[in-house]
Amino acid sequence: MPSRCLSPVLICLATLAVAPSFGRGEGPADDDLAVLQGQALQAAVMRVAPSVAQIETSGGVDVLGSGPERMRKGVGPTTGLVVASDGYIISSAFNFANKPAAIFVALPGHKDRFVARVVATDQTRMLTLLKIDATGLPVPAPCPKGEIRVGQSAAALGRTWTGTEGPPSVSVGIVSALGRIWGKAIQTDAKVSPVNYGGPLIDLQGRVLGVLVPASPRAQDETAGMEWYDSGIGFAIPLEDVNAVLPRLRQGQDLKRGLLGVIPKNPPEKYDALPEIASVLPDSAAARAGMKAGDIVTEVDGVRVLRQAQVMHAIGNKYEGDVVSIKIKRGKEEIRLDKLRLAGALFTFARGFLGILPMRDDPDAGVEVRYVYPGSSADRAGLKATDRIVKAGLEKDKLRPVASRDHLMAFLGSMPADTEVQLQVRRSGVKDPVTLTAKLGEFPDAVPVELPKKSSLGQALKQRGAVRPPAPPKQAEKKEASKKPDLGLLKRSTAAGDHEYWMYIPENYDPNVSHALVVWLHPAGKVSDRDIEAFVNTWSGDCADRHFIVLGPKAESETGWLASEADVVLEEMQSVMEQYTIDPQRVVVHGMANGGQMAFYLGFHSRNVVRGVAVTGAALSIEPPDSALSQRLSFFVVAGDKDPIAKSILETKPKLAKQKFSVIYREIPDMGRQYLDAQTLEEIIRWIDSLDRL
Repeated sequence: MPSRCLSPVLICLATLAVAPSFGRGEGPADDDLAVLQGQALQAAVMRVAPSVAQIETSGGVDVLGSGPERMRKGVGPTTGLVVASDGYIISSAFNFANKPAAIFVALPGHKDRFVARVVATDQTRMLTLLKIDATGLPVPAPCPKGEIRVGQSAAALGRTWTGTEGPPSVSVGIVSALGRIWGKAIQTDAKVSPVNYGGPLIDLQGRVLGVLVPASPRAQDETAGMEWYDSGIGFAIPLEDVNAVLPRLRQGQDLKRGLLGVIPKNPPEKYDALPEIASVLPDSAAARAGMKAGDIVTEVDGVRVLRQAQVMHAIGNKYEGDVVSIKIKRGKEEIRLDKLRLAGALFTFARGFLGILPMRDDPDAGVEVRYVYPGSSADRAGLKATDRIVKAGLEKDKLRPVASRDHLMAFLGSMPADTEVQLQVRRSGVKDPVTLTAKLGEFPDAVPVELPKKSSLGQALKQRGAVRPPAPPKQAEKKEASKKPDLGLLKRSTAAGDHEYWMYIPENYDPNVSHALVVWLHPAGKVSDRDIEAFVNTWSGDCADRHFIVLGPKAESETGWLASEADVVLEEMQSVMEQYTIDPQRVVVHGMANGGQMAFYLGFHSRNVVRGVAVTGAALSIEPPDSALSQRLSFFVVAGDKDPIAKSILETKPKLAKQKFSVIYREIPDMGRQYLDAQTLEEIIRWIDSLDRL
């Protein structure tokens, strides 16, 4: 499998990159200003240089992550920063993600290298504290956070192949933004990469703004955000924040992210989303304070919040054990909850499974039952196909109307297995509604052998909040009448014209029927016209019968997918979802080999969009994140028993199950690294058709 080589490369010296002129002309004044700025920058670098350490490691694993996240650990040195005169050095946790057997630190003015040991790691800001046997080390001056301004000049320093005798390597830029990565980081456009991870970001006075790290708003591990290196998007943890937790780190205490314990109804990526709670995790700070599903957060630590992203910013920079005060709105009542102590780990529980498939594209209130899983909670409670669930709740006298499939899904999704729920049902031929009690079970690890062919009432465009957005009011009728959707195998480009993709729309496509979206992530190099036609021929019949649309992004490199291509794939997915009627509960990424690794990556990092991940010939080598009750994500993992990595693929199931994901594993006899046999392909198709199960 291809890997990403990160051999260090020297960054430009500060004296070769001068800050832009501020004058309008090109006269002597501009030249003088440029010279002064260059001199100031050079002096600032030399002021901090004695505190910039060179770090080398030996031993440990050579390759980090998996698939598109996979990268080869750089063979050269990286950077650290002195934070205490008695031998304490801070660096990026990325530099030790390979669990090295030995760590060596070199400092200016010291002939011999020091042997370092890891003291502790800040697991929310991904910083690691090292200790060497030295005293009298120079400690740089921090820049107070209150004095950092967007637009000010900044330089990223690193100790790579330059050694410790000369100046550090330098990349010049500005401070692009503050409070990024949920309030934890400064953003800069200076080049930031493995050669200077752990080094300082400084201002023109030689004060340290922050410590350079890879970072991402979507992930929390040591390598998160690494795909952005040298992109003009770099991050630094303010040194003022590092110094604030330094006493705890010096005691050998790993610092964990502080967790409130609520699952938001809307993902934080949906910036304008109301901060409404979908569920509260058991034994969490929120649960102990009495927070409930349906509560809306209105204030955090005395600051008014209107959007989910603001809540994430207010809490995202806190640690385990920190306290936070919350104000919530429950109905017409506002409730203040003071001094909630945040947890560092939360109990993950399996989402409760009722055991039905809903009829789709139904404009009426309630949920019509399309299919009842034999032996499920629904079956034992007496639910039948064609029943309509009109109310639901935990107590018979407090049932609430069910508006739609997604409404019922959100209610049941916040309930763990073994929870008893009450359902009011209208039944054909019965005048009065019937109330049934169902004890939720766990999601099955099998797919029904046969599903009813009829899955839709064919009224998707009549539903409130239809998936397909309407055209502007004055053009809607004209557009609908004059332009029919393109069908068949289509080749397209992104809006910027820099990436190609293909999609297959079945000839019987009806915009009143919601379709599943299957995103095929091809193996490395398998993207020729012949490969595409073969894949479409395999799927076209089921696309017509089951109402599927297939999208085929193309990797930029013949060696396979990279994590940096995720945003392009999401852009292409969004384009399809805007043009065609797509069921948001049946969006699946499906890949083979390196394409399967990309599918894992997209599944975990785009949980607000992706609902299913189906892979073959791909193993998950990292620990997956916890499942999110408000963002359903299911897995179908396939291996050939003769595949060289079959054992690693087998280990994927327990890793996912440990985090309470729904996962099905199949091993195909007498198969190596081919695609799929007919039987397994048919099972995956039925699995996709049943992803909106409740």
